[in-house]
This record gives sequence, C-alpha cells and structure tokens, in this order.
Amino acid sequence: MAGNKRRVKSLSAAIRDDKRRTVEIKQNTQELSLWSDLPGELLELILSHLTLRENIRFSAVCKRWNSIAVSVRLVNKPPWIMYFPKFGDLYEFYDPLTRKTYSTEIQELCGSRVCYTKGGWLLLYRPRTHRLFFFNPFSRELIKLPRFEITCQIVAFSSEPTSPSCVVFTVKHVSPTIVAISTCHPGATEWTTANYQNRLPFVSSIWNKLVFSSGQFYCLSLTGWLGVFDPKGLTWNVLVVPPPRCPENFFTKNWWKGKFLAEHDGDILVIYTCCSDYPIIFKLDLTNMVWDEVKTLDGISLFASFLSSHSRTDLPGIMRNSVYFSKVRFYGKRCISYSLKDCRYYPRKQFHDWGEQDPFESIWIDPPQDLSVFM
Repeated sequence: MAGNKRRVKSLSAAIRDDKRRTVEIKQNTQELSLWSDLPGELLELILSHLTLRENIRFSAVCKRWNSIAVSVRLVNKPPWIMYFPKFGDLYEFYDPLTRKTYSTEIQELCGSRVCYTKGGWLLLYRPRTHRLFFFNPFSRELIKLPRFEITCQIVAFSSEPTSPSCVVFTVKHVSPTIVAISTCHPGATEWTTANYQNRLPFVSSIWNKLVFSSGQFYCLSLTGWLGVFDPKGLTWNVLVVPPPRCPENFFTKNWWKGKFLAEHDGDILVIYTCCSDYPIIFKLDLTNMVWDEVKTLDGISLFASFLSSHSRTDLPGIMRNSVYFSKVRFYGKRCISYSLKDCRYYPRKQFHDWGEQDPFESIWIDPPQDLSVFM
C-alpha cells in the first residue's frame, strides 16, 4: 500500500515536472518568436551598439540575424557634429547614431572660425592675422597656408591636406558678370588669383554652397545658378541650367540660409528648406541640363550644414534615406533629421527657422577611429 502511494506521488511529480518543462519551452519559444519578429531596422539599431565579439555571437542565433549582423558589421559610420564654443576651449562632438556627446579642450583653435571640413580635417581662418590653416582635432596635426584675406568668399578644399592633389579654392563675385577665383595648396608660398567672365550672372552665396566632385568644384549661387571650376584646366563656367523650381512660399525670411549643396558618387544634390515646410531635394541631370526633384535617396543619408555637407551609404537602416541637419533643439544636443520614407521630421515638433542658427556654431566632421582621444 505504501509502495503504491509512493509510486502515485512519483508519477504526479513527474507529470508536474513535464507540465513545468512544457510551459517553460512554450515561454522560451514565445520569447524567441518575439525576438525573431523584431523589424530589421530595430535589430540593426541594437547591433550598432554591440562590440565585434557580441556581434559575432548575435550572428550565430539564426540565418536572419546572421545576415543583419554581417551587414551592420561592415556598416559605415555617420559623421559627427562638432560644436564651436562662443567662449573657452572646450569643444563638443555629437554622434547622431549613438546620441553620445564627447568633449575635449583644443587650445590651438583660439581666435579662429571654421570654414570647411573633409576627411576629419578642418579648414579654419583667423581674421586677426588673415591666416588659413588645416587642423585635425583628433590627431592635433596643423598645416599652415599662406596668408589670405577671406571676406565674402566661399571656400573649400578638394581632398585631405596630406594628399598631393589637395587644392584649396575660393570664389567671390566682383560684379554679376565677373568672379575672382583664388587657389592654393599645402606647401605653397602664395595664392593664385584670376578673374573669370561669366556667361550668366553669378552672385556667390553668403555661406558655403560648395562641393568637389569628379575633379571639379561646384558652386551654387545666391539665386540658384551653378558655377563649375576645373582646377587642372583652370576653367570656369556657369551651367545653362535654370535654378530648381521652388514653392511660392519658399522665398521668405532667411530663404538664402536654408539651401544646402551636397555630392554623392558624382551626383550633385541641392536641398531646399523653408521654415516648417518639408525639405525639397533636387538632383542635377547633366544630360538634359535640368534639376530633377527626387522623392527617395535610395538608401543614401545626407548630412547638411551651412559650411559643409556630406553623404553616406550603408548606414544602419534607421538612418537611411534621410537628411540630417546640424541644427539642434533648444534643450540638449540633438540634431534634426527628415525621413523621405516617413515624410516627416524627427523629432516631429521642431521649429525650423534657420535664421536663428549661427553658421559658425557647428559643422559635420568624420569621427575618429579611436575614441581614446577623448580619455
């Protein structure tokens, strides 16, 4: 009798254990199902915060996670925003992907203002001494250029100053039909300046609307005409391409500030913004000599600022097909982005008066490979 009771209890315990294991298996299965059902863009965002070792472990879960992990493992990094303080030597850098801010003291930039950036290098100008120079805020390398007075010119450079092909370029209008173009390169003892005749009226922009693409500098005028300078052939030409067509309400207060020029893989892009209206993006069609409005960037991400704009591919999915602006919210460091896919700004409630932002307040810059420079 006692033996029968023990067998019954043992059988009951086994049944309870089986039920418990069944419940646990169901819960684990449901939990795995919930994780496996996460959208790819959300998984990419999670993976972008993991180390390489964690990424590899993540890729071993299933085929879907493996493909996403590998794609993020090879992903590009977005540029950071570099903030220039009004007082002091403390400079801040904001990563729009991780939303982290880094800071470091840079005494070498005292008394200078930023002009342009490319490949992690800044082009800066000291008004008091009329000195232009290159500076890398992460390696602290400094390369001087001959003295040159920058007044209303827009200025840019073609490649990193350590490259033998680097050319520094400035242009300003002397009259509606004449522009003065000056060029220089690292190691030169003086600037070369020449006047060029325009076939069409060209009045240079107040802030940089200038990119280097396929061996040429492209300059957007104040009224939307595009000038092209070839530094090798020393030729200047204003393209016979009518300016992009804009909405009637575009030409309002500070309309000239809300225009940005960018380049991607040989394509020239113009971004027009106006107050709370959504950005309008045009791509130059050199074959038909027209500006085509584009509704998608095909995965490209644009990073626009008054002084220098950039493009990226293969960023995490959540950042693709978007335009990022270096303007920040009034509280905290957080840039504005516009998603062409979602047809909305992030954050949604934002005031877009470009006239309120100081053009020399911030600029996009390629981030360092090693974050130990901030330690």
